Amino acid sequence: MALYMFQAAYTSEAWATQIRNPQNRAEQVRPIIEANGGKLLSFYFAFGEYDVVAIIEAPDNVSVSALAIAVAGGGGMKAQKTTILMSVEEGLEAMRRASRTGYRPPGG
Repeated sequence: MALYMFQAAYTSEAWATQIRNPQNRAEQVRPIIEANGGKLLSFYFAFGEYDVVAIIEAPDNVSVSALAIAVAGGGGMKAQKTTILMSVEEGLEAMRRASRTGYRPPGG
């Protein structure tokens, strides 16, 4: 299974709701992830451009897209971003494969 980093920024209204009634959002999203064949590996609050970060293991891009669409449809997020993660070994293999492509830039 592949790893993904999911980042999301709450709306002002979602923050107001959390302040009035704090909730463990990891426990709220875990069933959605599991319903799509995935596993929530970790969940963090992150103060900056995005408010929460989740590391998710999932079988494929479609499963993670379904999660992202479900969260976006809920209306509590003003922005979200999903990033496919690769292990160091996968990154090194990608570089090895790239070196064998023979690609030359324009004019090169």
